[in-house]
Amino acid sequence: MQGDIQRLIEIVTEEVLQATGPAAAPERCGCHAVLYECCPDRLRGVLDAGATRLGLRASGGTTRDVAALIDHTLLKPDATRGEIETHCREAIEHRFATVCLNPCWVALAARVLRPEHVGVCTVVGFPLGATDTDVKYYETRRVIFDGATEVDMVINIGALKSGDLRTVERDIEAVTGPCRDCGVTSKVIIEAALLTDEEKVTVCTVAKAAGADFVKTSTGFSRGGATVADVALMRRVVGAGMGVKAAGGVRDLSSLREMVEAGATRIGASAGVRILQEARGDPEPAAAPSSY
Repeated sequence: MQGDIQRLIEIVTEEVLQATGPAAAPERCGCHAVLYECCPDRLRGVLDAGATRLGLRASGGTTRDVAALIDHTLLKPDATRGEIETHCREAIEHRFATVCLNPCWVALAARVLRPEHVGVCTVVGFPLGATDTDVKYYETRRVIFDGATEVDMVINIGALKSGDLRTVERDIEAVTGPCRDCGVTSKVIIEAALLTDEEKVTVCTVAKAAGADFVKTSTGFSRGGATVADVALMRRVVGAGMGVKAAGGVRDLSSLREMVEAGATRIGASAGVRILQEARGDPEPAAAPSSY
């Protein structure tokens, strides 16, 4: 136990120093022959994470490329069965990566989406992250049984802010373990708006050590959603081997592109249809939903 804690402390300390120390500050571009946004110094972090992530901006991207980035999200508590079914039909029509729904709708969504090869994403410990670890473990096993193919869990934010990294790691492992055993993708929601940069680095490092597949910025239910700065920081910490999901407030094509350029490989959005309308160049896209 003591050895595990010491290992975590050493890893986190190293990552914090690398990500927030002087060396992490972007170098001033000395080459004014190109636009600042094209400066290799500015783009190095994204290039290190995988040059293909620049493709959406550079080429414009097809609507299918855009759709494949999006978890089509409907997490409002008053969503009806009819709205869930409509949301699933939209995912099939537009070929979104997944539909992201509350756990009670997973079985229904799985029946509709499985034959169409659209993933079913759900949330655990949502939206506060304040349930006990064994409850998150049960939630995870239950939603996998019901047909979830991806699970987004909320960390124990209070434990992180108390410096109890072992509890944070156990909490994450309670979800990543069953997901790994069943071939299900796990995502760790860090709720970045509530954290300092040092805490963001710490929890991303712990999530990586706990075997998560993604780190995710936000629930969309706190005081702030995804920011470019947070996505870039998270990408810098986890490297190229993990996914980064930007969620909360991504409501148009421009903001989606900004998140992808910063290092996001998945976008959580309730405005997915509107974003695709923009990508197609439709003259009057539908109004974006006001939440998530």
